Amino acid sequence: MLDIIDTFLSSVNDFLWGYVLVFALLGVHLYLTILLRLPQRYLFRGIICSLRRKAAGNSISQFASLAVSLAANIGTGNIVGVAVGLATGGPGAVFWCMLTGLLGMSTRYAETLLTVRFRRLDGSGNLVGGPMYVIEQGMKCKWLAMAFAACAAVAAFGVGNITQANAAARVLYESAVSVPTWFTGLLLAAFTGLVLLGGLRAIARVCSSFVPIMTLVYIIGCVLVLSVHADYVLPALERIWDSAFTNQAAAGGFIGSTIMLAMQVGVRRGLFSNEAGMGSSAIVSAAADTPNSVQQAVVASTAPFWDSVVLCTLTGVTLTTAALAEPYVLHAAEGDIIVFYAFGSAGGLGSMLLIFSLVTFVISSILAWSYFGERALQYLAGRRYITHYRLAWVAAVFVGSIIPQSSLVWHFADCANAFMAIPNLICMVAMTPVLLVETRRYLWSGKLDEIDSSLVQPAPLVEEEPPANAPEVDEWDLEPAPRKKKI
Repeated sequence: MLDIIDTFLSSVNDFLWGYVLVFALLGVHLYLTILLRLPQRYLFRGIICSLRRKAAGNSISQFASLAVSLAANIGTGNIVGVAVGLATGGPGAVFWCMLTGLLGMSTRYAETLLTVRFRRLDGSGNLVGGPMYVIEQGMKCKWLAMAFAACAAVAAFGVGNITQANAAARVLYESAVSVPTWFTGLLLAAFTGLVLLGGLRAIARVCSSFVPIMTLVYIIGCVLVLSVHADYVLPALERIWDSAFTNQAAAGGFIGSTIMLAMQVGVRRGLFSNEAGMGSSAIVSAAADTPNSVQQAVVASTAPFWDSVVLCTLTGVTLTTAALAEPYVLHAAEGDIIVFYAFGSAGGLGSMLLIFSLVTFVISSILAWSYFGERALQYLAGRRYITHYRLAWVAAVFVGSIIPQSSLVWHFADCANAFMAIPNLICMVAMTPVLLVETRRYLWSGKLDEIDSSLVQPAPLVEEEPPANAPEVDEWDLEPAPRKKKI
Protein backbone atom coordinates (compact mmCIF):
# COMPACT_ATOMS: atom_id res chain seq x y z
CA MET A 1 0.00 0.00 0.00
CA LEU A 2 2.79 2.41 0.90
CA ASP A 3 4.49 1.63 -2.41
CA ILE A 4 1.33 2.56 -4.31
CA ILE A 5 0.97 5.86 -2.42
CA ASP A 6 4.66 6.61 -2.90
CA THR A 7 4.42 5.99 -6.64
CA PHE A 8 1.31 8.18 -6.94
CA LEU A 9 2.87 11.07 -5.04
CA SER A 10 6.02 10.74 -7.11
CA SER A 11 3.95 11.06 -10.29
CA VAL A 12 2.17 14.13 -8.93
CA ASN A 13 5.52 15.68 -8.06
CA ASP A 14 6.86 15.00 -11.54
CA PHE A 15 3.94 17.00 -12.89
CA LEU A 16 3.93 19.81 -10.32
CA TRP A 17 7.69 20.21 -10.27
CA GLY A 18 8.14 20.04 -14.01
CA TYR A 19 9.16 23.07 -16.00
CA VAL A 20 6.08 25.13 -15.13
CA LEU A 21 6.38 25.34 -11.33
CA VAL A 22 10.17 25.60 -11.28
CA PHE A 23 10.14 28.50 -13.71
CA ALA A 24 7.09 30.06 -12.04
CA LEU A 25 8.89 30.13 -8.70
CA LEU A 26 12.18 31.41 -10.09
CA GLY A 27 10.25 33.80 -12.30
CA VAL A 28 8.45 35.39 -9.34
CA HIS A 29 11.72 35.54 -7.40
CA LEU A 30 13.39 37.38 -10.30
CA TYR A 31 10.32 39.54 -10.96
CA LEU A 32 10.16 40.76 -7.36
CA THR A 33 13.93 41.20 -7.14
CA ILE A 34 13.89 43.52 -10.16
CA LEU A 35 10.60 45.22 -9.33
CA LEU A 36 11.67 46.01 -5.75
CA ARG A 37 15.17 47.09 -6.81
CA LEU A 38 17.14 44.30 -5.21
CA PRO A 39 15.83 44.30 -1.61
CA GLN A 40 18.65 41.85 -0.80
CA ARG A 41 20.96 44.87 -0.50
CA TYR A 42 19.25 45.78 2.78
CA LEU A 43 20.44 42.54 4.39
CA PHE A 44 22.59 44.17 7.06
CA ARG A 45 19.89 46.71 7.93
CA GLY A 46 17.50 43.81 8.38
CA ILE A 47 19.94 42.02 10.67
CA ILE A 48 20.27 45.12 12.84
CA CYS A 49 16.50 45.59 13.05
CA SER A 50 16.02 41.90 13.88
CA LEU A 51 17.90 42.38 17.15
CA ARG A 52 15.11 44.54 18.57
CA ARG A 53 13.23 42.86 21.41
CA LYS A 54 10.55 45.49 21.99
CA ALA A 55 6.96 44.29 22.03
CA ALA A 56 3.73 45.91 23.18
CA GLY A 57 0.38 44.43 24.07
CA ASN A 58 -0.38 41.08 22.51
CA SER A 59 2.43 41.32 19.95
CA ILE A 60 5.86 39.71 19.86
CA SER A 61 9.20 41.35 19.19
CA GLN A 62 10.86 41.38 15.79
CA PHE A 63 13.61 39.20 17.21
CA ALA A 64 11.06 36.65 18.40
CA SER A 65 9.24 36.66 15.06
CA LEU A 66 12.49 35.99 13.19
CA ALA A 67 13.50 33.32 15.71
CA VAL A 68 10.19 31.46 15.31
CA SER A 69 10.49 31.76 11.53
CA LEU A 70 14.01 30.36 11.61
CA ALA A 71 12.90 27.64 14.01
CA ALA A 72 10.45 26.53 11.32
CA ASN A 73 12.85 27.01 8.41
CA ILE A 74 15.95 25.46 9.96
CA GLY A 75 14.99 21.81 10.01
CA THR A 76 15.61 18.60 8.15
CA GLY A 77 15.50 20.52 4.87
CA ASN A 78 18.87 22.03 5.74
CA ILE A 79 20.40 18.61 6.39
CA VAL A 80 18.45 15.69 4.96
CA GLY A 81 16.75 17.77 2.26
CA VAL A 82 20.08 18.87 0.84
CA ALA A 83 21.32 15.27 0.95
CA VAL A 84 18.24 14.13 -0.98
CA GLY A 85 18.91 16.85 -3.55
CA LEU A 86 22.55 15.84 -3.83
CA ALA A 87 21.66 12.18 -4.27
CA THR A 88 18.97 12.74 -6.91
CA GLY A 89 20.09 15.89 -8.72
CA GLY A 90 23.84 15.75 -8.38
CA PRO A 91 26.17 18.34 -6.83
CA GLY A 92 24.77 21.07 -9.09
CA ALA A 93 21.55 21.00 -7.08
CA VAL A 94 23.45 22.65 -4.22
CA PHE A 95 24.09 25.74 -6.34
CA TRP A 96 20.45 26.05 -7.42
CA CYS A 97 19.33 25.58 -3.83
CA MET A 98 21.58 28.47 -2.75
CA LEU A 99 20.39 30.66 -5.63
CA THR A 100 16.78 29.95 -4.70
CA GLY A 101 17.51 31.19 -1.19
CA LEU A 102 19.26 34.33 -2.39
CA LEU A 103 16.51 35.28 -4.82
CA GLY A 104 13.90 34.12 -2.33
CA MET A 105 14.84 36.97 -0.01
CA SER A 106 12.83 39.33 -2.23
CA THR A 107 9.85 36.98 -2.19
CA ARG A 108 9.95 36.67 1.60
CA TYR A 109 10.15 40.46 1.76
CA ALA A 110 7.04 40.78 -0.41
CA GLU A 111 4.88 38.16 1.33
CA THR A 112 5.78 39.57 4.76
CA LEU A 113 5.03 43.15 3.71
CA LEU A 114 1.59 42.12 2.48
CA THR A 115 0.91 40.02 5.58
CA VAL A 116 1.65 42.91 7.95
CA ARG A 117 -0.18 45.41 5.74
CA PHE A 118 -3.39 43.33 5.81
CA ARG A 119 -3.15 41.91 9.33
CA ARG A 120 -6.02 42.38 11.74
CA LEU A 121 -7.12 41.81 15.32
CA ASP A 122 -9.15 38.71 16.07
CA GLY A 123 -11.91 38.45 18.65
CA SER A 124 -9.39 38.04 21.46
CA GLY A 125 -7.35 41.09 20.49
CA ASN A 126 -4.52 39.10 18.90
CA LEU A 127 -2.75 40.15 15.72
CA VAL A 128 -3.36 37.57 12.99
CA GLY A 129 -2.43 37.51 9.34
CA GLY A 130 -1.01 35.55 6.46
CA PRO A 131 -1.52 35.10 2.73
CA MET A 132 -5.11 33.98 3.32
CA TYR A 133 -5.99 37.40 4.77
CA VAL A 134 -4.09 39.17 1.98
CA ILE A 135 -5.94 37.19 -0.69
CA GLU A 136 -9.32 37.83 0.94
CA GLN A 137 -8.88 41.53 1.70
CA GLY A 138 -6.47 42.58 -1.03
CA MET A 139 -7.52 40.41 -3.97
CA LYS A 140 -11.16 40.06 -2.83
CA CYS A 141 -10.97 36.36 -3.62
CA LYS A 142 -12.39 34.42 -0.69
CA TRP A 143 -12.30 30.98 -2.31
CA LEU A 144 -8.58 31.25 -3.15
CA ALA A 145 -7.89 32.44 0.41
CA MET A 146 -9.68 29.41 1.80
CA ALA A 147 -7.79 27.17 -0.64
CA PHE A 148 -4.46 28.50 0.62
CA ALA A 149 -5.48 28.12 4.27
CA ALA A 150 -6.65 24.55 3.68
CA CYS A 151 -3.39 23.69 1.91
CA ALA A 152 -1.39 25.29 4.73
CA ALA A 153 -3.26 23.41 7.46
CA VAL A 154 -2.64 20.11 5.67
CA ALA A 155 0.85 20.94 4.36
CA ALA A 156 2.05 21.65 7.87
CA PHE A 157 1.81 17.93 8.59
CA GLY A 158 4.17 17.16 5.73
CA VAL A 159 6.61 20.06 5.86
CA GLY A 160 6.84 20.63 9.59
CA ASN A 161 5.83 17.35 11.15
CA ILE A 162 6.07 13.99 9.39
CA THR A 163 9.28 14.67 7.45
CA GLN A 164 10.93 16.18 10.51
CA ALA A 165 10.09 13.26 12.81
CA ASN A 166 10.96 10.68 10.15
CA ALA A 167 14.43 12.11 9.58
CA ALA A 168 15.24 12.26 13.29
CA ALA A 169 14.00 8.71 13.91
CA ARG A 170 15.96 7.23 11.01
CA VAL A 171 19.24 8.93 11.90
CA LEU A 172 18.93 7.88 15.55
CA TYR A 173 18.21 4.32 14.41
CA GLU A 174 21.32 4.29 12.20
CA SER A 175 23.50 5.79 14.94
CA ALA A 176 25.74 3.81 17.26
CA VAL A 177 23.01 3.67 19.92
CA SER A 178 20.46 2.26 17.41
CA VAL A 179 17.39 3.85 18.99
CA PRO A 180 14.23 2.10 17.72
CA THR A 181 12.08 4.36 15.56
CA TRP A 182 8.99 3.68 17.65
CA PHE A 183 10.79 4.77 20.81
CA THR A 184 11.97 7.99 19.17
CA GLY A 185 8.41 8.54 17.97
CA LEU A 186 7.01 8.12 21.48
CA LEU A 187 9.51 10.57 22.97
CA LEU A 188 8.94 13.19 20.28
CA ALA A 189 5.16 12.79 20.47
CA ALA A 190 5.14 12.99 24.27
CA PHE A 191 7.30 16.12 24.32
CA THR A 192 5.25 17.76 21.57
CA GLY A 193 2.03 16.92 23.38
CA LEU A 194 3.25 18.43 26.64
CA VAL A 195 4.23 21.60 24.84
CA LEU A 196 1.13 22.05 22.71
CA LEU A 197 -1.42 20.98 25.30
CA GLY A 198 0.25 22.34 28.42
CA GLY A 199 1.12 25.91 27.47
CA LEU A 200 3.84 27.38 25.31
CA ARG A 201 4.96 30.64 26.87
CA ALA A 202 8.18 29.36 28.47
CA ILE A 203 8.83 26.77 25.75
CA ALA A 204 8.45 29.30 22.92
CA ARG A 205 10.88 31.60 24.71
CA VAL A 206 13.41 28.78 25.14
CA CYS A 207 13.08 27.71 21.50
CA SER A 208 13.64 31.26 20.32
CA SER A 209 16.81 31.61 22.38
CA PHE A 210 17.97 28.12 21.41
CA VAL A 211 17.99 28.72 17.63
CA PRO A 212 21.45 30.39 17.62
CA ILE A 213 22.88 27.61 19.81
CA MET A 214 21.69 24.72 17.67
CA THR A 215 22.79 26.53 14.51
CA LEU A 216 26.26 27.11 15.91
CA VAL A 217 26.61 23.46 16.93
CA TYR A 218 25.68 22.37 13.41
CA ILE A 219 28.17 24.76 11.83
CA ILE A 220 30.88 23.34 14.12
CA GLY A 221 29.97 19.84 12.92
CA CYS A 222 30.25 20.88 9.26
CA VAL A 223 33.59 22.58 9.87
CA LEU A 224 34.84 19.41 11.57
CA VAL A 225 33.98 17.28 8.50
CA LEU A 226 35.54 19.84 6.16
CA SER A 227 38.73 20.00 8.21
CA VAL A 228 39.08 16.20 8.20
CA HIS A 229 38.78 16.19 4.39
CA ALA A 230 40.40 19.57 3.75
CA ASP A 231 42.12 18.41 0.54
CA TYR A 232 38.74 17.80 -1.10
CA VAL A 233 37.04 21.13 -0.30
CA LEU A 234 38.18 22.98 -3.43
CA PRO A 235 37.42 20.01 -5.72
CA ALA A 236 33.96 19.87 -4.14
CA LEU A 237 33.32 23.55 -4.89
CA GLU A 238 34.46 23.02 -8.48
CA ARG A 239 32.22 19.97 -8.82
CA ILE A 240 29.18 21.90 -7.54
CA TRP A 241 29.81 24.76 -9.97
CA ASP A 242 30.44 22.54 -12.99
CA SER A 243 27.44 20.32 -12.26
CA ALA A 244 25.12 23.33 -12.08
CA PHE A 245 25.78 24.32 -15.70
CA THR A 246 26.86 21.15 -17.49
CA ASN A 247 25.43 17.68 -17.89
CA GLN A 248 27.33 15.23 -15.69
CA ALA A 249 27.99 11.55 -16.25
CA ALA A 250 27.94 9.19 -13.27
CA ALA A 251 31.34 9.22 -11.58
CA GLY A 252 32.95 8.97 -8.16
CA GLY A 253 29.77 7.75 -6.48
CA PHE A 254 27.64 10.59 -7.89
CA ILE A 255 24.75 9.76 -10.22
CA GLY A 256 24.60 11.26 -13.67
CA SER A 257 22.66 14.53 -13.83
CA THR A 258 21.42 17.03 -16.38
CA ILE A 259 21.27 20.78 -15.89
CA MET A 260 17.48 20.71 -15.75
CA LEU A 261 17.40 17.90 -13.21
CA ALA A 262 19.90 19.74 -10.99
CA MET A 263 17.80 22.90 -11.28
CA GLN A 264 14.52 21.14 -10.52
CA VAL A 265 15.86 19.31 -7.49
CA GLY A 266 17.80 22.31 -6.19
CA VAL A 267 14.84 24.69 -6.44
CA ARG A 268 12.54 22.12 -4.82
CA ARG A 269 14.93 21.57 -1.91
CA GLY A 270 15.54 25.31 -1.56
CA LEU A 271 11.82 26.01 -1.31
CA PHE A 272 11.33 23.21 1.20
CA SER A 273 14.10 24.62 3.36
CA ASN A 274 13.53 28.39 3.34
CA GLU A 275 9.80 28.37 2.40
CA ALA A 276 10.14 31.63 0.44
CA GLY A 277 7.15 31.69 -1.87
CA MET A 278 5.02 29.39 0.27
CA GLY A 279 3.75 32.17 2.53
CA SER A 280 3.80 30.06 5.69
CA SER A 281 6.60 31.85 7.53
CA ALA A 282 4.97 35.22 6.91
CA ILE A 283 2.15 34.15 9.24
CA VAL A 284 4.27 34.72 12.35
CA SER A 285 5.32 38.19 11.15
CA ALA A 286 1.72 39.34 11.48
CA ALA A 287 2.12 39.28 15.27
CA ALA A 288 5.34 41.34 15.29
CA ASP A 289 5.54 44.76 16.92
CA THR A 290 6.78 46.90 14.02
CA PRO A 291 6.40 50.59 13.11
CA ASN A 292 5.45 49.77 9.52
CA SER A 293 5.04 46.81 7.20
CA VAL A 294 8.31 47.41 5.33
CA GLN A 295 10.59 47.25 8.37
CA GLN A 296 9.21 43.85 9.34
CA ALA A 297 9.55 42.73 5.71
CA VAL A 298 13.24 43.66 5.72
CA VAL A 299 13.72 41.72 8.98
CA ALA A 300 11.92 38.65 7.63
CA SER A 301 13.90 38.71 4.38
CA THR A 302 17.05 37.79 6.31
CA ALA A 303 15.64 34.33 7.12
CA PRO A 304 16.21 32.80 3.63
CA PHE A 305 19.76 34.13 3.75
CA TRP A 306 20.58 32.36 7.02
CA ASP A 307 18.66 29.27 6.03
CA SER A 308 19.61 28.57 2.42
CA VAL A 309 22.53 30.81 1.50
CA VAL A 310 24.45 29.95 4.66
CA LEU A 311 23.27 26.62 6.12
CA CYS A 312 22.10 24.76 2.99
CA THR A 313 25.22 25.78 1.09
CA LEU A 314 27.41 24.72 3.99
CA THR A 315 25.62 21.36 4.12
CA GLY A 316 26.00 20.86 0.37
CA VAL A 317 29.71 21.63 0.39
CA THR A 318 30.22 19.39 3.42
CA LEU A 319 28.40 16.42 1.89
CA THR A 320 30.07 16.82 -1.51
CA THR A 321 33.49 17.04 0.15
CA ALA A 322 32.83 13.93 2.23
CA ALA A 323 31.52 12.06 -0.84
CA LEU A 324 34.63 12.86 -2.86
CA ALA A 325 36.86 11.78 0.01
CA GLU A 326 34.79 8.70 0.94
CA PRO A 327 32.76 7.45 -2.09
CA TYR A 328 30.81 5.03 0.11
CA VAL A 329 28.94 8.05 1.50
CA LEU A 330 26.76 8.22 -1.62
CA HIS A 331 26.18 4.48 -1.78
CA ALA A 332 23.41 4.81 0.80
CA ALA A 333 19.92 4.49 -0.61
CA GLU A 334 18.37 7.34 1.38
CA GLY A 335 19.35 10.96 1.89
CA ASP A 336 19.24 10.84 5.69
CA ILE A 337 21.66 7.88 5.72
CA ILE A 338 24.00 9.82 3.41
CA VAL A 339 24.16 12.57 6.02
CA PHE A 340 24.94 10.08 8.78
CA TYR A 341 27.74 8.50 6.73
CA ALA A 342 29.19 11.89 5.83
CA PHE A 343 29.38 13.16 9.41
CA GLY A 344 30.46 9.72 10.62
CA SER A 345 33.51 10.01 8.38
CA ALA A 346 34.77 12.61 10.87
CA GLY A 347 34.57 10.10 13.74
CA GLY A 348 32.27 9.76 16.72
CA LEU A 349 32.29 13.48 17.45
CA GLY A 350 30.92 14.23 14.00
CA SER A 351 28.07 11.76 14.50
CA MET A 352 27.24 13.21 17.93
CA LEU A 353 27.12 16.77 16.60
CA LEU A 354 24.87 15.63 13.75
CA ILE A 355 22.45 13.85 16.10
CA PHE A 356 22.24 16.86 18.43
CA SER A 357 21.69 19.24 15.52
CA LEU A 358 19.09 17.11 13.79
CA VAL A 359 17.06 16.44 16.93
CA THR A 360 17.02 20.11 17.97
CA PHE A 361 16.22 21.20 14.40
CA VAL A 362 13.34 18.75 14.34
CA ILE A 363 11.87 19.83 17.69
CA SER A 364 12.00 23.53 16.83
CA SER A 365 10.44 22.96 13.40
CA ILE A 366 7.62 20.82 14.78
CA LEU A 367 6.71 23.47 17.35
CA ALA A 368 6.89 26.42 14.95
CA TRP A 369 4.94 24.70 12.20
CA SER A 370 2.18 23.76 14.60
CA TYR A 371 1.57 27.51 14.99
CA PHE A 372 1.37 28.03 11.22
CA GLY A 373 -1.10 25.18 10.86
CA GLU A 374 -3.24 26.37 13.75
CA ARG A 375 -3.49 29.89 12.35
CA ALA A 376 -4.57 28.49 8.97
CA LEU A 377 -7.21 26.35 10.69
CA GLN A 378 -8.36 29.33 12.75
CA TYR A 379 -8.97 31.26 9.52
CA LEU A 380 -11.08 28.43 8.15
CA ALA A 381 -13.10 27.41 11.19
CA GLY A 382 -12.29 29.62 14.17
CA ARG A 383 -10.71 28.26 17.33
CA ARG A 384 -13.16 25.49 18.12
CA TYR A 385 -11.11 22.80 16.36
CA ILE A 386 -7.67 23.81 17.62
CA THR A 387 -7.58 21.09 20.31
CA HIS A 388 -8.47 18.42 17.74
CA TYR A 389 -5.77 19.76 15.43
CA ARG A 390 -3.19 19.54 18.20
CA LEU A 391 -4.13 15.95 18.99
CA ALA A 392 -3.80 15.03 15.32
CA TRP A 393 -0.46 16.87 15.25
CA VAL A 394 0.92 14.81 18.13
CA ALA A 395 -0.27 11.57 16.51
CA ALA A 396 1.39 12.54 13.21
CA VAL A 397 4.72 12.98 15.00
CA PHE A 398 4.63 9.33 16.05
CA VAL A 399 3.40 8.08 12.67
CA GLY A 400 6.12 10.05 10.88
CA SER A 401 8.76 8.45 13.06
CA ILE A 402 7.79 4.87 12.27
CA ILE A 403 7.07 5.17 8.54
CA PRO A 404 9.76 3.00 6.89
CA GLN A 405 9.86 4.75 3.52
CA SER A 406 11.65 8.08 3.72
CA SER A 407 10.81 8.86 0.08
CA LEU A 408 7.08 8.72 0.86
CA VAL A 409 7.14 11.56 3.37
CA TRP A 410 9.41 13.67 1.17
CA HIS A 411 7.10 13.23 -1.82
CA PHE A 412 4.14 14.21 0.35
CA ALA A 413 6.00 17.31 1.56
CA ASP A 414 6.92 18.35 -1.98
CA CYS A 415 3.27 18.07 -3.07
CA ALA A 416 2.18 20.14 -0.08
CA ASN A 417 4.77 22.80 -0.89
CA ALA A 418 3.53 23.12 -4.43
CA PHE A 419 -0.14 23.49 -3.47
CA MET A 420 0.78 26.21 -0.95
CA ALA A 421 3.10 28.07 -3.31
CA ILE A 422 0.71 28.43 -6.25
CA PRO A 423 -1.97 30.68 -4.62
CA ASN A 424 0.70 32.64 -2.74
CA LEU A 425 2.68 33.38 -5.92
CA ILE A 426 -0.52 34.50 -7.66
CA CYS A 427 -1.27 36.79 -4.72
CA MET A 428 2.11 38.52 -4.74
CA VAL A 429 1.98 39.25 -8.46
CA ALA A 430 -1.60 40.53 -8.18
CA MET A 431 -0.69 42.79 -5.25
CA THR A 432 2.25 44.44 -7.04
CA PRO A 433 0.78 47.98 -6.68
CA VAL A 434 0.66 47.66 -2.88
CA LEU A 435 4.24 46.38 -2.77
CA LEU A 436 5.45 49.35 -4.81
CA VAL A 437 3.54 51.96 -2.80
CA GLU A 438 4.73 50.65 0.59
CA THR A 439 8.33 50.10 -0.54
CA ARG A 440 8.56 53.55 -2.12
CA ARG A 441 7.11 55.19 0.99
CA TYR A 442 9.37 53.59 3.61
CA LEU A 443 12.36 51.84 2.03
CA TRP A 444 13.39 53.86 -1.00
CA SER A 445 12.75 57.15 0.80
CA GLY A 446 14.90 56.12 3.77
CA LYS A 447 12.01 56.21 6.28
CA LEU A 448 12.27 52.66 7.55
CA ASP A 449 11.65 53.72 11.17
CA GLU A 450 8.64 55.93 10.46
CA ILE A 451 5.45 54.91 12.26
CA ASP A 452 2.50 53.98 10.04
CA SER A 453 -0.56 55.23 11.91
CA SER A 454 -2.90 53.33 9.58
CA LEU A 455 -1.35 49.97 10.46
CA VAL A 456 -3.33 47.72 12.80
CA GLN A 457 -1.48 47.86 16.09
CA PRO A 458 -1.42 45.32 18.95
CA ALA A 459 -4.25 45.55 21.43
CA PRO A 460 -3.09 46.74 24.86
CA LEU A 461 -3.12 44.22 27.66
CA VAL A 462 -5.23 45.14 30.69
CA GLU A 463 -3.47 44.79 34.03
CA GLU A 464 -5.64 42.25 35.81
CA GLU A 465 -5.29 39.88 38.69
CA PRO A 466 -5.77 36.20 37.77
CA PRO A 467 -7.94 33.98 39.92
CA ALA A 468 -6.27 31.20 41.86
CA ASN A 469 -7.36 28.52 39.37
CA ALA A 470 -6.58 30.45 36.18
CA PRO A 471 -5.07 28.29 33.42
CA GLU A 472 -1.60 28.99 32.11
CA VAL A 473 -1.30 31.65 29.44
CA ASP A 474 -0.39 30.19 26.06
CA GLU A 475 2.00 32.61 24.43
CA TRP A 476 1.89 30.58 21.23
CA ASP A 477 -1.67 31.74 20.74
CA LEU A 478 -0.81 35.17 22.16
CA GLU A 479 -4.07 35.07 24.08
CA PRO A 480 -4.48 35.95 27.75
CA ALA A 481 -6.09 33.39 30.00
CA PRO A 482 -9.41 34.35 31.64
CA ARG A 483 -8.80 36.96 34.35
CA LYS A 484 -10.78 39.10 36.76
CA LYS A 485 -10.46 42.84 36.65
CA LYS A 486 -9.28 44.70 39.69
CA ILE A 487 -11.97 46.58 41.57
